[in-house]
Amino acid sequence: MPESVRIVEVGPRDGLQNEKIAVPVAARIELINRLAAAGLRSIEVGSFVSPKRIPQMLGTDEVVRQLPVDGEVRYPVLVPNQQGMAAALDAGAREVAIFASASETFSAKNINCSIAESIERFGPVVDMAKANGVAVRGYVSCVLGCPYEGAVATGAVVSLSRRLADLGCYEVSLGDTIGIGTPRQARQVIHAVAQEIGAGAVALHFHDTRGQALANILACLEEGVTVIDSAVAGLGGCPYAPGASGNVSTEDLLFMLHGMGVTTGVDLGALVEAGRFISAALGRATGSKVAQAMIAGGASVPAM
Repeated sequence: MPESVRIVEVGPRDGLQNEKIAVPVAARIELINRLAAAGLRSIEVGSFVSPKRIPQMLGTDEVVRQLPVDGEVRYPVLVPNQQGMAAALDAGAREVAIFASASETFSAKNINCSIAESIERFGPVVDMAKANGVAVRGYVSCVLGCPYEGAVATGAVVSLSRRLADLGCYEVSLGDTIGIGTPRQARQVIHAVAQEIGAGAVALHFHDTRGQALANILACLEEGVTVIDSAVAGLGGCPYAPGASGNVSTEDLLFMLHGMGVTTGVDLGALVEAGRFISAALGRATGSKVAQAMIAGGASVPAM
C-alpha cells in the first residue's frame, strides 16, 4: 500500500460535461478555486471540444485564462484534435489530455475513428504540445468493459497504453468508463499495464456505476498505482447507463485513503464544502455518501 496518493480532480471536466445542467463559467471558476484551496494540485478544468457536442464545456477558454496556470496547481484540459490543441495553447493551457479507447466500436461511436486512426490523429497534437512545453496525459477508456462489445481484451489495453506512452504521454489514465469492473479483473488489467509501462506511469479513472469503484481502487493500489482520478460530489454520470452514478466521489475516496493512513494533502472538510457549492449550483444533492453523512452530522473527519 502506498504511503501517499496523488488525486487528479476531474469534476470540472468529466463530471460537469455529463451533468444535464450547464454551469456558468463564473461558478466553474469558483469551484476550481475551492478545490485548489482544499489542497488538490491537479484539477482538470475543461475540454476544447465542439460546443454542439458538449455544450457544458462552452467557455473553457475563459476558464483557463482566469486561472494561475504557471503556479503550483496543474490545470489540464482535454483536447480531441489539432484544432482543440491550438485553442488550448491560445488560452494558455500548460497541460493537456488526449483520449483513446481500447474498444474499436466505442472509438468509432465516440470519436468517429478507429483506434489506429486516433493514435495517428494525436501525433500532431503531441508534437504541438512538445513544441510549446506543454505536458500531455493520456486516457484509455473501456479498459474493463465496453457498452457495445462487452469484454475488452487485456492485450488491447496494454497495447494502447504502450502506444500512448511512446507517443509522449507522461501518464496513462485507465478508465472503467461504464463502471462494470470488479476488483480481481481491475487488478489483473492494471498489473498487465504496469508491467508494460511501469506503475508510476499508470493512473486509475473508475466510475461508480455499480458501486465497485472504491473496491477496484483498493485492489489496484496494491499493485503500486499512486494516482487516482475522481470527481468532487461524484459529479457526472454514465451516458450508457441512464440514471447511473458518475465518477467515484473524491470525498469518498479521501475518507477511504485517510482511514488507511494514506496521505493526499487534501482537506476533506474543505472538499465537502466545495461539493456542496457545486451541488447547489446544479440543484441537486451531493453524490458523495461521505459528504451526505457529514452534512447530516453523522460522521467525523479523519485526520490526513
